[in-house]
Amino acid sequence: MTNREYDGMRYPSVDALLEKIDSKYKLAYVAAKRAKIIVDENYTSAENSICVKPIGEALEEILEDKTKITFK
Repeated sequence: MTNREYDGMRYPSVDALLEKIDSKYKLAYVAAKRAKIIVDENYTSAENSICVKPIGEALEEILEDKTKITFK
């Protein structure tokens, strides 16, 4: 992805993320939990991460199917 394609808060796209997780509330919950782990471990599994903040990296991981999510 080039810098032209990256457009601030529009990446990653909420529409694309909602194809992975069916609810905005679940998405926010999972992203917050994963962002906390990213901060604690100082590691992200998103390849060539564009976002520099942990919440953006967490959303990229969700988009790339790098995060396993199970809801009860």
